[in-house]
Amino acid sequence: MDLHFLSKLSGCSRKAKIVGRGFGSGKGGHTTGRGNKGQKARSRVKSWFEGGQKPFIHRLPFIGGFRRVSIPLVSISSRQLASFFKEGNLVNLESLRERGLVKNSFKGRIKIIGGELPKKLKFSREITFSASATPKKLGN
Repeated sequence: MDLHFLSKLSGCSRKAKIVGRGFGSGKGGHTTGRGNKGQKARSRVKSWFEGGQKPFIHRLPFIGGFRRVSIPLVSISSRQLASFFKEGNLVNLESLRERGLVKNSFKGRIKIIGGELPKKLKFSREITFSASATPKKLGN
């Protein structure tokens, strides 16, 4: 027989005393077992309180301002497009994934950089262009 199979005897354990709910509760009244004054008498000690030493949050450097979450960007040159796409093909995120120019897990923006494109291609709206690679220069 193991100890964890033994059942508890009646009256072997007491319920926790509810304090601070008046004299009739058994532990009521003015201070209800917390002593007279101090941090622990008024409320609980805060979880971030470190006993008077310099708190962890104060030991870290202050970094102000707002950090904008940047959307990842993949830049593809017009030369790469010319080598991977045929005349009149649609260039969008799916077609770039199929040809291995963009990872399958990529969720961001695509930017076409570079000069002129020898082939005439169709581009979806999700693709942006640099100043040197406008759609007119790329033959669109």
